[in-house]
Amino acid sequence: MAAAVASLYRRVLPSPPAVDFASPEGKRLFAEALAAGTMEGFFPLVSVFQTQSEPAFCGLASLAVVLNALAIDPGRRWKGPWRWFDESMLDCCEPLDKVKAQGITFGKVGCLAHCSGADVQSFRANRVTIHDLRRHLIRCVSSQDCHLIASYHRKAFQQTGTGHFSPIGGYHAGQDMALILDVARFKYPPHWVPLQLLWEAMNTTDDSTGLLRGFMLISRQTAAPSSLYTVSCRDENWKSMAQYCVEDLPNLLKAENLDNVPALLSRLIESLPADAESLIKWVVEVRIKEEGGPSLSKEEKERLFLKENVLQQVRDTRLFAIVHDQQYANKPCCNCSSPSEEDSLTRIAAVVCCQGAAMLSGNLVPRDAFCCKETCMKCVQANGDGLKTVISGSVVSEGSEQGVDMLLPMSSPGASSCNSNLKNNVIKYPSSVDVLTVLLLALHPNTWLGIKDEKLKAEFQTLISTDSLPDDLKREILHLRRQLYYLKACKEEGCEDAEQPSPKQQS
Repeated sequence: MAAAVASLYRRVLPSPPAVDFASPEGKRLFAEALAAGTMEGFFPLVSVFQTQSEPAFCGLASLAVVLNALAIDPGRRWKGPWRWFDESMLDCCEPLDKVKAQGITFGKVGCLAHCSGADVQSFRANRVTIHDLRRHLIRCVSSQDCHLIASYHRKAFQQTGTGHFSPIGGYHAGQDMALILDVARFKYPPHWVPLQLLWEAMNTTDDSTGLLRGFMLISRQTAAPSSLYTVSCRDENWKSMAQYCVEDLPNLLKAENLDNVPALLSRLIESLPADAESLIKWVVEVRIKEEGGPSLSKEEKERLFLKENVLQQVRDTRLFAIVHDQQYANKPCCNCSSPSEEDSLTRIAAVVCCQGAAMLSGNLVPRDAFCCKETCMKCVQANGDGLKTVISGSVVSEGSEQGVDMLLPMSSPGASSCNSNLKNNVIKYPSSVDVLTVLLLALHPNTWLGIKDEKLKAEFQTLISTDSLPDDLKREILHLRRQLYYLKACKEEGCEDAEQPSPKQQS
């Protein structure tokens, strides 16, 4: 049993080298920096500033502050009707319980910022100089559209603790000092530090990765964020997919026996890593609970309609039709296996439809003999009993296809994934075919240059071309392409973390 730790009320800020922001000297530095124009970034940061909610959440708190300061819309609710970044929402790259126990590394914070819709430039201390740091810092603190998050070791400032993250709120050029807005406000107040010491604190090694710390610049993306799909690197599966896309796939394309599109797709599908689908996360799926409610705002309805529209545009592509036919020709139905707690609604709906088909046959045909190809959910008015949810599916057995509608025995408007104001009163859910189609479209066009058969190469390049795609889908594909190649760059440059990190960035 671990020994009890005595409670603490803050720490005395070692000064020097730091200068307390609220001290007379700190106020003088602030006033002079404000007059010099290098405190512009301070105001949006302090307007949304928060204290980290856990001792190891300094990276998450720093990022939440910066994302909110940049007025980036998370696109999903925090609490009540409000969309707002909070530490609890920053889990797409690392499970929160792992961060709570071990902290988070420099590479993962950059990944989180990127997945949250920000533009990220990361600089480890071995790749830049103090002059680069000063130049980037002056640019950020002189505007309100970019903020700098520092990753550093507290020892350089004679402070207790180890690795830490905090945003930088200002710079005093005359004394070459930076203002650290420490997110561990329960421990230390905001404080000015010499830039030389901050640089030395960054130029330290994170024992969990063997890599140096550094700083990152976070700003708003000029491109529109994803509306339907995003890349997820939370469970490390992106590493196997990055290897597949960058290394394995080009080698597969060099095979001599590939002379037609079905053969090519068959080879690609058969060779996919087992966790391929989890690389691309369906954004709508994690938001069903909020978007299926009866009290959607006009903005939410428009956003939901856009997602449906993008999904339909995916299914209207010729590539989708070919992938669909190829996938179902090559393997038995995978949607209809018994669902588990973590299965998607698509799989659960498929199971329900197969059960319904078996019932309609008088149970003469077992459920396992049916394959549900497509599903959707819709709302119907049930004779004065309000809206009810119906799962509809296209079920195949022994070559024959039939439609099945299953009325859910209980359905409340809050739980229903329907909205009566949407086109055809239907919300469609992406399938594995949608995800695979989007992944193929999102890969860089140069990926396919290794195809040896020139006729096949030309035909396939036409299939995956984004030139003729609708604008909404084109933006979605280009957004995913940027995310995929951001992760590729992380893999190549070593900015991701060790497989089993030890306790690291702490307050």
